[in-house]
Amino acid sequence: MKKGLHPDQYRLVVFRDMSNGTQFLSRSTAYTKETVKYEDGNEYPVVKLEISNTSHPFYTGKNVLVDTAGRIDKFKKRYEKKA
Repeated sequence: MKKGLHPDQYRLVVFRDMSNGTQFLSRSTAYTKETVKYEDGNEYPVVKLEISNTSHPFYTGKNVLVDTAGRIDKFKKRYEKKA
């Protein structure tokens, strides 16, 4: 591999899934100003995720129902032909 291609500043970072509150510790170069106290009692930078393997339907096997009926009715009502 080429030298200097990968960053050297890997650090321990807590990733938090904001949809269900699950946290896990990993190494990353992601920059963040926020910190959080982790399960081991130490304080680490925290990166907030919208979705992770603990909340994604592919990994959990559960489908999340999205309320599209309201949107469809609103669309039909807006664009229906005037009688």
